[in-house]
Amino acid sequence: MSQMLEERSREYREHIETYLKDWYARFHDEPQGKLFEAMEYSLLAGGKRLRPIFAFEFCRMCGTDWKKAAPFAAAVEMIHNYSLIHDDLPCMDNDDYRRGRLTNHKVYGEAMAVLAGDALLTDAFCVASTAELKKPSDMAFAVGVLAECAGSLGMVGGQVLDMMSEERLCTEQEVIDIQTRKTGALINAACVLGVIAGGGSENEEQIAAAGRFAGALGMAFQIRDDMLDVIGNAAELGKAVGVDAGKNTFVRLYGLEKCGELVLKYTQCATDALSVFGDRAFLTDLVKSLTDRTV
Repeated sequence: MSQMLEERSREYREHIETYLKDWYARFHDEPQGKLFEAMEYSLLAGGKRLRPIFAFEFCRMCGTDWKKAAPFAAAVEMIHNYSLIHDDLPCMDNDDYRRGRLTNHKVYGEAMAVLAGDALLTDAFCVASTAELKKPSDMAFAVGVLAECAGSLGMVGGQVLDMMSEERLCTEQEVIDIQTRKTGALINAACVLGVIAGGGSENEEQIAAAGRFAGALGMAFQIRDDMLDVIGNAAELGKAVGVDAGKNTFVRLYGLEKCGELVLKYTQCATDALSVFGDRAFLTDLVKSLTDRTV
């Protein structure tokens, strides 16, 4: 990892960690304190924080102070974490561990875990609405992007397609349809919201490029994730491996060797999409680092 990649990634992660902590710190005396405790248990459990990093960096590449994207970065991360809480529930994936510790429902119970996820999803739009944008109309655009990527046409739609596919072997297109929604949609939201925060809402070329980048990166990231379920180390990943053996993953569809080739292919596509931006060295390095990631 280059020094620039390491240092800027750390700066972005530290900023979003502080932002999220500060957002919820003022609510600790509310009578529903147990709810906030459950929300923060998952939200502040660390992780790669890739989606906030994308929001910050696209904002910066548009020539604006990257911290302006913090409300959007936080909103996407809150939605991502709500989805993880719900994914881990017994009625979904029934996982006991996430990021190296017990999942939310194992600590707080199923009912509280459901409500913690619900609250994170709803609060995300409250946080997003505080962003200071160059034009008032940009907020409607941003909220629309966030809602579409998170909802029935995006992440939730992908989860439904995933559930519907559990009892049969999917075609290549069906697996792509699932993953571009389930994984790629929120990455798309983070990137496009970063452009909006950076004042690029009317720059159709930048908006389109952010979408292409997100689509290619989402594929590379998910394929690599599927590979790690087979070849990864549970201690390093912080979760069980081998749990997707019977699911419609890219590894099941293509095999490990071709998956490795596809990660390289989509990584290059993501890198190529950045050509409309000036200083893109950081994102180029970040994308390439996903090719060999082990966690």
